[in-house]
Amino acid sequence: MASTVTREPSKVSSEPSSRPGYGQLLRTRGAWTFLLPGFAARQPFAMLTISIVLLVQHTTGSYGAAGAAAAVTGVSMALFAPYSGRLADRYGQRVVLIPGVLVHTLSGLTLTALALAHAPLWALFVAAVPTGASVPQVGPMVRARWGVKLQGSPLMTTAAAFESVTDELTFVVGPLLATALCTAVDPAAGLVTEAALTLLGGLLFAAQKSTQPSVTVGGHARVEHASALRVPGVRVLIVTFLGIGSVFGGMQVSLAAFSESIGEPGLNGVLYGTFAAGNMLSGIACGAIAWKVAPQRRLVLGYAALALAASGLWAAHSVLVLAGLGLLVGMCIAPALITGYTLVEDLVPAGARTEAFTWLTGAVALGQAGAVTVAGQLEDRFWGGAGFLVPMGGTLLALATLLALRSRLVSRPRGRTVARGVGHRVPVAVD
Repeated sequence: MASTVTREPSKVSSEPSSRPGYGQLLRTRGAWTFLLPGFAARQPFAMLTISIVLLVQHTTGSYGAAGAAAAVTGVSMALFAPYSGRLADRYGQRVVLIPGVLVHTLSGLTLTALALAHAPLWALFVAAVPTGASVPQVGPMVRARWGVKLQGSPLMTTAAAFESVTDELTFVVGPLLATALCTAVDPAAGLVTEAALTLLGGLLFAAQKSTQPSVTVGGHARVEHASALRVPGVRVLIVTFLGIGSVFGGMQVSLAAFSESIGEPGLNGVLYGTFAAGNMLSGIACGAIAWKVAPQRRLVLGYAALALAASGLWAAHSVLVLAGLGLLVGMCIAPALITGYTLVEDLVPAGARTEAFTWLTGAVALGQAGAVTVAGQLEDRFWGGAGFLVPMGGTLLALATLLALRSRLVSRPRGRTVARGVGHRVPVAVD
């Protein structure tokens, strides 16, 4: 029998309460040791796309070339992220993270050098592939560490909400920082800073060995190393998160096109900021609520509200109406994201959760990349606002899939298996 490295899940420092909150969550013993370096390590992810766009546009004079290079990076990340997560589950986060950080830093700097040297577009694509494929999956790794810390705790929903809010904050700060560096310092400064932060933050996060999920020495626990994709509920969640990605991508393009069409391009930032604010505020609220409704039902109801709100975007013809609808759409996204991540705790064995989280993160990125492309084509070929049909179509298709296959989101009892040093509990009913 293979020897195992075991670690008892850390308990929260305060007594469980009927109303879990952020204060109780952040008092979890050892949480700050991975939260602070984790925030630093995930910040560059939000800087990458805009840094590539601004640099390549500056050196080529073409937004098309810049968008294509950024798209190659995004698709590469979406395709390779789940395999990175699976390797992290099997061999440990640190073993995967350190070489990934080094490859990403080297690839990003290579892409920067090629762009500054006015290399042909195909050369930029060649460098963009490893740059995207090696993006450190720190967000999913942090979520997996929360799973170890809070195993069986009602604080898991609060942790999922906290991570959603952190992601939103990252995607507010990151693009602003990258834009400021590229415009006020040098067009290459954003990508260089992204590479430097990835290296520093990633290595600091990898150094926190005490909080990473346990791994099996010898790798013989085959039950635990089965792919998360084999769990039917994960496949349903992937489709659900693809629909969420279509909202992000469709909103980015369509809000920019709407602002341009009314002669107020500066409103784009205000409108998208309103959308992001709704997402962040509802995420904060979700984490402070002691839910009595089963997460499967919450996901269906929340996603139906998201699809309904997104279906009205194309008909908005005034700034105030569009801002209001954008705020509402944003408020509907966070509950769906948080509930989906929470369901992973019940559906997926501990030994495959990092991979499961990366599948969901990759699904959002892939849905966003596809939505940007389709919405751009619709805006160019049809009427102004046609791009808003993408969020509507994406969420309605995902909702139909969710309704048809929602029974797969109910966890099945699992017997106790010895793997990764952790015996899995049999799921209990949710009130």
